[in-house]
Amino acid sequence: MMGPVLAACLLIILSTAWISQANGATCKKDGGVCTCNDNTKSVDCSGKRLTAIPSNIPTDTDRLELDLNKLSSLPSKAFQSFTKLTFLSLNNNQLQTLPEGVFDQLVNLDKLYLQYNELKSLPSGIFDKLTKLTDLRLGYNKLQSLPNGVFDKLTELKTLYLSTNQLRSVPQGVFDSLSSLSTISLDPNPWDCSCNDILYLSKWIREKEGKVNGIESATCVNKKAVLDVTEEEAAEDCVYPNTTTAIPTTIITTLASSNDDDIPELPVPQENFQKFLGYQEPDHLPTQPQCLMSISGYLGLMMSLVLTSAAILYVIHFLKKA
Repeated sequence: MMGPVLAACLLIILSTAWISQANGATCKKDGGVCTCNDNTKSVDCSGKRLTAIPSNIPTDTDRLELDLNKLSSLPSKAFQSFTKLTFLSLNNNQLQTLPEGVFDQLVNLDKLYLQYNELKSLPSGIFDKLTKLTDLRLGYNKLQSLPNGVFDKLTELKTLYLSTNQLRSVPQGVFDSLSSLSTISLDPNPWDCSCNDILYLSKWIREKEGKVNGIESATCVNKKAVLDVTEEEAAEDCVYPNTTTAIPTTIITTLASSNDDDIPELPVPQENFQKFLGYQEPDHLPTQPQCLMSISGYLGLMMSLVLTSAAILYVIHFLKKA
């Protein structure tokens, strides 16, 4: 009777191996789209030319990297299952908008990177649930304005990057709740120092000078430091396309007929492509990469099935003889 016992043990071992192999395929440890690390609960899907977020990312992920892909939009419930996430990076994608509430479930998020995208605006309250956030990076986008109170809930925020956008001014009081801020990046932006909306930013910079790193670098379009702007210089009322003030029809026509190809692309420093080192472009990209296994994973799975079938037949053979 030792034969059937040994065969049963072999069957259990092979079944466990098969389950482990299947889980590995789900997490793509076998050379598939994303690289997963169970020990650190991190998932790296960078540089895969993804147009959608993979659907099989473990819900207990702590760190999620989606840099250097082709994401142009996010579903409103894209991150609703990742309540344990503390780090989320979406740098170097093609995001043009963020849906309202997309980050609402990320209540433990500590760092959020959204640099090198094409964001032109932010929804009101987009960061309100991220009360533990300490690092927010919005640089190298096309932001033309900020919503009122957009940072009001971020009392733990220490680092804020707004550099290389298209900001002319910021709303009154937009930085007042950032009591923990130690570093901010504001330039280059086309700060309009002839408009009285700039006076809040100028006063805030003077008050925080020496307390917040990088704050003095903000300069007006005429190269004057924002902190040196006086009320006499900023006497004009502000009229921008993103306000409720009526815009002359001729301006609307001009904007509508403008060609996006005429807008220069922002240069991306070489250091932002360090993740490409050692990365080779695959000869063939699957249409739904998040749902496919690599060849090695597939062969391993098939081998497990063959061995399991052999073990079952072995058990049946000995049971019949017994």
